[in-house]
Amino acid sequence: MSGSAVSPDILAEPAKEAEPHLILVDGSGYIFRAFHALPPMTRPDGVPVNAVFGFTNMLGQFLTKHAGTHMAVVFDASRSTFRNQIYDQYKAHRPEAPPELVPQFALIREATAAFGVASVELDQYEADDLIAAYACAFAANGGQVTIVSSDKDLMQLVRPGIQLLDPIKQKPIREAEVFEKFGVTPDKVIDVQALAGDSTDNVPGVPGIGIKTAAQLINEYGDLEGLLTAAEQIKQPKRREALIANAELARISKKLVTLDCDTPVPQPIDALLARPPEPGRLAGFLREQGFRSLLHRMGLDGDATPDTAPTSRPRFVPQLPESAPGTTTEITPAADEAAFGPYETVVSAEALAPFIAAAREAGAMGLDTETDALDALRANLVGISLAVGPGRACYIPLRHGPLPGNGDMLQEAPAAPPQMSQDEAVALLKPLLEDPSVMKVLHNAKYDLEVLGRPEHGGILVSPVDDTMLISYSMDAGRHGHGMDELSLRHLGHKPISFDEVTGTGRARIPFTQVALDKATAYAAEDADVTLRLWHALKPRLRPNQALALYEQVERRMVGVLREMELAGIKVDGAELARIGEDFSGRMVVLEKEAQDLAGRPFNVGSPKQLGEILFDEMKLPGGKRGKAGAWGTDAAVLEDLASRGHELPRKVLDWRQLAKLKSTYVEALSAQIDPRDRRVHTDFAMAITSTGRLSSSEPNLQNIPIRSEEGARIRRAFIAEPGHVLLAADYSQIELRLLAHLADVPSLREAFEKGEDIHSRTASDIFGLAPDKVDKEARRRAKTVNFGIIYGMSSFGLASRLGIPAAEARAIIDAYFSRYPGILEEMERLKSEAREKGYVMTPFGRKLWIDGIQAKEQARRGNAERAAINAPFQGGAAEIIKRAMVRMPLALREAGLSARMLLQVHDELLFEVPDSEIEATSEVVRQVMESVAELRVPLKAEIGHGPNWGVAH
Repeated sequence: MSGSAVSPDILAEPAKEAEPHLILVDGSGYIFRAFHALPPMTRPDGVPVNAVFGFTNMLGQFLTKHAGTHMAVVFDASRSTFRNQIYDQYKAHRPEAPPELVPQFALIREATAAFGVASVELDQYEADDLIAAYACAFAANGGQVTIVSSDKDLMQLVRPGIQLLDPIKQKPIREAEVFEKFGVTPDKVIDVQALAGDSTDNVPGVPGIGIKTAAQLINEYGDLEGLLTAAEQIKQPKRREALIANAELARISKKLVTLDCDTPVPQPIDALLARPPEPGRLAGFLREQGFRSLLHRMGLDGDATPDTAPTSRPRFVPQLPESAPGTTTEITPAADEAAFGPYETVVSAEALAPFIAAAREAGAMGLDTETDALDALRANLVGISLAVGPGRACYIPLRHGPLPGNGDMLQEAPAAPPQMSQDEAVALLKPLLEDPSVMKVLHNAKYDLEVLGRPEHGGILVSPVDDTMLISYSMDAGRHGHGMDELSLRHLGHKPISFDEVTGTGRARIPFTQVALDKATAYAAEDADVTLRLWHALKPRLRPNQALALYEQVERRMVGVLREMELAGIKVDGAELARIGEDFSGRMVVLEKEAQDLAGRPFNVGSPKQLGEILFDEMKLPGGKRGKAGAWGTDAAVLEDLASRGHELPRKVLDWRQLAKLKSTYVEALSAQIDPRDRRVHTDFAMAITSTGRLSSSEPNLQNIPIRSEEGARIRRAFIAEPGHVLLAADYSQIELRLLAHLADVPSLREAFEKGEDIHSRTASDIFGLAPDKVDKEARRRAKTVNFGIIYGMSSFGLASRLGIPAAEARAIIDAYFSRYPGILEEMERLKSEAREKGYVMTPFGRKLWIDGIQAKEQARRGNAERAAINAPFQGGAAEIIKRAMVRMPLALREAGLSARMLLQVHDELLFEVPDSEIEATSEVVRQVMESVAELRVPLKAEIGHGPNWGVAH
């Protein structure tokens, strides 16, 4: 085919006498879907074009299947619109467009024109308003309108003559689909949205009312004004109060969500007449961008050779999955997907060069390292794997030694296999790995970045980075594990080679440095291949699963933050640890002697079997239960129950066990993990382990040092600052209770936090009916136990056990609590209901937390899941808040000219090492960042202390 003709199946044309049909494409939806689906691409002049490529491809595909007499792509002209005059917070928290997307907006409009399609936009109005104006006018004159978008805000326009078309599912959205989504007919959608609000656009709505409740109310009262007029008649007190207090917000919200059919249109209808593209103009645009594959697909390439080509092109046409609300899409690999291997072993610069060129061409690559240890700060780099496309991967061995010999001492020592030197490989790879135009995709990127960033490994600062582990975790926390092997099975249908398969197990295991290169390549290159395939499968799911902002703004940014914290470590006073260990040992000896005296004979206090025999066979204490093996159970719960009944021996054993655990887990383990090079310990923060989004730490674990015990305080005092510095501890005050007051919207608790009152005293006053000056220590203690217990779904039995009171009294306290704070009970029931319906609950910031066992038939398991559903948003919300503070903190400190280093994060606390001269300035910056990272109905408060060691600072 010559280059001057367009293939007849590329662009459908309407029949000359066709019924008037207007197609309106929501341009923003296409743009952002294309941008986030594709890896970075640039033209030779450096202009990014990945969104342009995706938009052009999707528009071209759409035009092959759909034809109308009139057509336009509608764009947003600016961020600020007339709605910001109505409500200044409207869309105020939306981030600016990524800088690499901004220069592509103009090119996307050029692409639209090249296809012969009209572009429409108008300053101070949103694209949705223009769509409404054109759609209403066209339908009023008897034409048919199709709006290409799945945006819920446009569903209010559905009526006879106007339908939506989901661009991904290619499924029409008519009245039935709108009713399924909102529970009302399209003409009442704006009333439902006015009540429910929209956190994405900062539409306030009425607190505590969601879509389902809003639909019920509108169906019952007819419309928003009818409901607000009858608000005094609403039986539910919280709902009634919310409607009355927020009536004006609801009315403002209705104005914000209502699309204006009277919006002035910048072009007349006739200007939107559909016409085929001019082949020369379209081909010229595609050549200018270097989109050779699109030129060929549209039959526009002919014999011509494009003058320019992008420096990187995606290898695939994006097929973007879109999940229904509350679900995630499982990816099924295509039937023609490339095989996993064989892969190439690269041992020369000549063999490596094609992979480097292919990575630059593709614009994205899989990356993995092989090392000889799990500690990234001490491990030696053994080899590097690259993947540049499905099935196209290589392994670059660097430190493989000879294979294990046969034990014959007379034989000549075997030589190491041929491989590149580390210096040669690093010299070739470093420019690629630091190239900002090539995305590096890793799994658990923090480990590899620490290994490659060490000076002895070339000091490679890998960037930009995507992490498939964190992409999965951002969408599916608590749903399943996020290890590469599990994700490969789940999303690719492929079981990777295991480490044991190449190194052996047990006494037969050999170091990876001694694995034959063919086996090492099959294992290592496959890891990079799987990682890249997972990226292609999972990255496009982030936006439809409403996890893109969480991943890009929080989780991915945490990689660099935690890397710097782990590299910094924290100094430990080894001599003080030794003194603590000696003291603990001496006290353990005393406790053991006292326990044996109480038992009436010597026994091994550390033996559960011997302890069980003494407690239940000899002392005949009540409540004993045997396990499957026949031994008596003596875990902490059993001993705590016995101790609460006044038995001394179980208490002595509990005290002995606590000291033994602290001695082995912290005193001895910490001493062993002090790095002799800097006298500091460098913990490893795990980013994707917990179901709530919290970090955890290991080697050493610093998350579980007892906070309130004297022993825990002593261990904290062994963590010290460098000379001329102090440790500064910043701890969020009662953050989970603040989230409770926020989510349940409890007026009296909100008032207490706003006034800075003691929240537990205020609760005691409320639920026990005491005057504020009559609240004593016991009443406050009980209120505090209830406050924290409620967050964990504590029952009356649990409260009775905690307070040492009868169950009936505990039940009365809980009843009084819920009677005084009915919003809390409503929120708890809502969370359980949401978990049962969707399988997950959400944090206040939008992270889905999947609840395992919520549908279980076993009552005990289901009850545990319900308690987890109640607690998850509070723990998860607290985790989100402190992570937000952590990603903002380094820049805030640098901009203030401060040299403080963030060292540790432990639950709701951040620990810094600060020069003596910068204590006050650092405290102010830290407080400002921590208290401003989220807007709740109650203020956030950070409590800050400092001192020569962690114990004093905390």
